[in-house]
Amino acid sequence: MVHMRYNSIRVLMAGASLLASSAAMAQQAPATAPGDDTIPDIIVTAQNRAESVQDVPIAISVISGDTLKAQGVTDFTSVAKVSPALQVTSDTTNTRVSVRGIGTLSNNEAQDQSVAVNIDGEYINRPTILNAAIFDLERVEVLRGPQGTLYGRNSTAGAVNFITRKPGDEFRVNGSVSYGNYNAVIAEGGVDVPLGDVGAFRVAGTYSYHDGYVYSPNTPISLPQFKADDGGHRSGNDNTWGVRGSLRLEPLAGLEINASVEHDEMHIIPAVQAYQDLNAAGGCSASGFVEVGPITPGVQCIPQNTNFLSKVDRGNYNMPLTGVGKFDQISTAVRGRIAYNFGPATLTYTGGYRETSNTGFNSLSPAYAFSNFGASVKTQSHELRLNGEEGRFKWQFGGFFFKELLDTNGGLYSPFIGPKGSYITYPVHPTDTQSWSAFGQAEYGLTDQITAVGGLRYTKDRRSANFSNYGFSFNSGYVDLTKTSAVPTPVPLYYSGDKITWLGGLNYKPNNDTLIYAKVSTGYKAGGFDATGANFRPENNTAYEGGLKLNYGPGHHNIFNISGFYYDYKDLQNDVLLNNVTGAQTLNSGAATIYGVEAESTIRLSPRDTFTASFNYLHARYDNFIASYVVLDSANPNLTSLSTAENPNLKGNRLPQAPTFVIGVGYDHVFDLGSSGKLTARAYSRFKSDYYLDFYNYRDSQQKAYTQTDLSLEYRPENGKFGVQVFARNLENIRPLVYASYVAAGTDDIINWQFSAPRTYGARVSIDF
Repeated sequence: MVHMRYNSIRVLMAGASLLASSAAMAQQAPATAPGDDTIPDIIVTAQNRAESVQDVPIAISVISGDTLKAQGVTDFTSVAKVSPALQVTSDTTNTRVSVRGIGTLSNNEAQDQSVAVNIDGEYINRPTILNAAIFDLERVEVLRGPQGTLYGRNSTAGAVNFITRKPGDEFRVNGSVSYGNYNAVIAEGGVDVPLGDVGAFRVAGTYSYHDGYVYSPNTPISLPQFKADDGGHRSGNDNTWGVRGSLRLEPLAGLEINASVEHDEMHIIPAVQAYQDLNAAGGCSASGFVEVGPITPGVQCIPQNTNFLSKVDRGNYNMPLTGVGKFDQISTAVRGRIAYNFGPATLTYTGGYRETSNTGFNSLSPAYAFSNFGASVKTQSHELRLNGEEGRFKWQFGGFFFKELLDTNGGLYSPFIGPKGSYITYPVHPTDTQSWSAFGQAEYGLTDQITAVGGLRYTKDRRSANFSNYGFSFNSGYVDLTKTSAVPTPVPLYYSGDKITWLGGLNYKPNNDTLIYAKVSTGYKAGGFDATGANFRPENNTAYEGGLKLNYGPGHHNIFNISGFYYDYKDLQNDVLLNNVTGAQTLNSGAATIYGVEAESTIRLSPRDTFTASFNYLHARYDNFIASYVVLDSANPNLTSLSTAENPNLKGNRLPQAPTFVIGVGYDHVFDLGSSGKLTARAYSRFKSDYYLDFYNYRDSQQKAYTQTDLSLEYRPENGKFGVQVFARNLENIRPLVYASYVAAGTDDIINWQFSAPRTYGARVSIDF
């Protein structure tokens, strides 16, 4: 233990030394020559007003649209490549997000995400909708820490803002096409059309395709609904497209209108999960199993220390007997923003409406499929806000409303029970969620250098549902039961709660290049009910944070930012699958302590050389968590949980998706070719220490430490109107674990795994006229 602590301290000191030496290097860097590129001042709207990112007292990462393109970011999952504190993973068709160790692993219809995700102010909540194509972006803002005052509920961990590119004042055409291994094609482009002095219109689109990243050598069963077009041996492909029309109008002085309509579609084969059948491996007698039910007759065990994962080829493994699945999602959204500046203040309305439907099925180990005959999500969000500023006083207040209507239609099916196959369970869970809130935040300059900040938000949540379940349906065949059988008597469920979140802080700005801030803020994730009908409480987070933002060196274009935080986190929501029929139970896990340090630096070493570095240290552990073990029972295979007396306390376990260290280093060099243009070489490498994918901290859910490196070389002529790039991403071909789950339900005892993308490489051509 002492040795491990010493190594952690040594790595922490090494990271701090790296950033400190980077600062020293920048102090000695030569002055930037007039006309040469410099690190630009980045303007963000994280606090609902335009300001330099270096003036915002929030730990925030900002990724420009150009950087996203250069790094090949086309979906939410790949955003994590350019934001070290953000962890984004995908469980087949569900996207999971965590920041500083706080995230949501549940698929429960009545549970929300822990990170508020917005596209131009439109709030996105469901894990499947987060898969929507991310394209034609101006920037992405990743706000770390609870944002309960300005962003409200479900921003316990932070917020991610996607800001799309707006129509320009001149006629412009931009686009790019890339091709790479796995037959990967990414095409993206847009056109700006000015409408005289009144505004402009823009239309943009994207298309993304690649073959499956996973090959399964076994042959699936012959039922036609479980076959893919390629015979079912590859999975994890991409086939996504989207189009967006945007309108910007300024019909009157002080009035600005932005509106957009977006449509995107996904038609993919989800990556099948690797799995280990624990019954076939020897059950409780196999190496690594630990007995956890000594006072219960028989032997009840868990795979605490098994080592099956190390034997899995992460790109080549057998699929379930039901073959590969398919997933089709269609989403249409309308968003708008109207702002009127009438002198003393600006009144702004921001709203969005989205309809999403998806169909298909997921194949599940060892021989199941979860059907989907038409799940749908309808969401709308509306915010009305008034901003003002007078002298040293800045203020804003407003109201927010969110509504979500969610419906499901599908169940867990086995083709091997009965001549036609049978449903083991077929839940129907229509859910209605509504949330109202009122908020206000103010800043007052106590002196020319010191500003006090305070904010308050009141939120009222209501959630209702009528859950029903067709249960076991013998010999039903693979059909939509809602069309062939009477709907079972529904069980009405209801949750209601309210919460006040607040913020208090002090900002010290001794000069234009330095910001020192300290604050206390709160956030929460709404409560709800689970598949068993039981209610669970909201999550609550009180965060203490301080930080420094510094511009320094020649031209003051070098950046060094550092922040430290401590979280008092209570009532974490975690799911435990009880059995295949009942589903998962959501537990409030008591308390957790989370603290850490984050530092980042961008340094102009010379007019043609830029160095970047980031260092993240995170301690995230449960203080108290009375859970339920789902066990393998050698005497009774239908036993799926222990008695209350034997429920474990997982105190000391690490939170999922919470690597202790994340370190990133990047370097750009521009080769000046004179009148022929320039050649830009980029290299970026990120290191992540080990982390777990479940809260039990099973050995087979642990991803060991790894490093991934991206390289690119881009040529642009002197006029900069087109470019040619070659790239390689994940040079080491490391496929980190992104999902792990142990399931003991009925007669099945399975560990499932899923992995991220392999090494990819290719070429990209772009134009900008």
